[in-house]
Amino acid sequence: MTEQRPGVWVGHIVQEVSNIEAGATFYEDLGMRRVEVNENVAVLELRGGTHIVLLPADLGQDERTASFDLMVDDIDAAWTRWNEAGYPVSAIERGTIHDKFTLTDPDGTLIPVNSSHVIGVV
Repeated sequence: MTEQRPGVWVGHIVQEVSNIEAGATFYEDLGMRRVEVNENVAVLELRGGTHIVLLPADLGQDERTASFDLMVDDIDAAWTRWNEAGYPVSAIERGTIHDKFTLTDPDGTLIPVNSSHVIGVV
């Protein structure tokens, strides 16, 4: 059988947070796997082996949008689960390629969430 997955992927995504433990708990609640958490850094694993690295920062009050988006298999289920967990989510917008909504993290950072359009096995 021929390998059908692409030969490269995103290894690490860096996200600044005001509180490492709160950020780690948030991303773990979303479904990521906790790898390491200490006062200087948190590392959480996403599907496919990508890691989000949380670093401490003084973020102030400015509105921010994450430099990445999240992709989920079932956007309605993700929206419902995160909404019921008390995380601020926007309404789902239905689109041609993706359905999408925005999730807000504990620091007020907006995180775009998209429905999947992955081709083949991941």
